[in-house]
Amino acid sequence: MNNRTRTATAAFAAALFAAAVTGCSGSGGRSASDEASARVDTATAPASASAAADTVVAKPSGPPNTIISKSGSLGTILLDAKGRTLYVFDKDTSSKSMCTGACATQWPPSIVTAKPKAGKGVKSDMLSTSTRSDNKKQVTYNGHPLYTFAGDQKPGDTSGQGVNAFGAKWYVIGTNGKQITKSASSQGGGGGGY
Repeated sequence: MNNRTRTATAAFAAALFAAAVTGCSGSGGRSASDEASARVDTATAPASASAAADTVVAKPSGPPNTIISKSGSLGTILLDAKGRTLYVFDKDTSSKSMCTGACATQWPPSIVTAKPKAGKGVKSDMLSTSTRSDNKKQVTYNGHPLYTFAGDQKPGDTSGQGVNAFGAKWYVIGTNGKQITKSASSQGGGGGGY
C-alpha cells in the first residue's frame, strides 16, 4: 500500500469517526462507539481496488434513473447514470435492503423517483425497485438492492469491491445479475496483493 493510499484511507477513517462522534448517526439505538466500530471495517478495502477502476471509464449518460454497464478488469459491471459503480450487499438476502442508518450513509442506496431504465447491455427484465423502510424506491437488479460507495472518488472507481462492512461483504454486480467476487487487485497489470 503506497503512502498516498494510506493517507487517503486514514483521512477517510478519521472523517467517519468524526461523523460518529458528532452525532450524525441518528437515534437508531446504537452508540457512537458501535457506529465507529462498524465504520472502521470500511477502511479495510483493498487499497489496490481503485487501480482496477483505471480501465473502467464511465461517461455519465441518460436520465438519473438509467442504469448503464461498462467493461473493466472485474468484468462488465453496472453503474448509475452518473458513472458511479453499483454494489450489492451480502447481508441482503432478498430485495429488501438490510443497509440503513450509518450503513446507508457509507453505502448510499441507488434511489429513483421513476421506474429505472436499462442502458446498453443492461437487462431490463432484471431491473426493478423495492421500497425501503423510509418509503423511498431503491433500484434492484435480479432482486438485489443496489448501492454506491462513499469511498469511490470518481466515476468508475471500484474501491468498495470486497469490503467487509456492516456485517457482510460488498461486491460489484455484473450484467448477468450475479455479484462478482473476484478481487480487483488480482486483475490484469500485476497490481499486487493487499
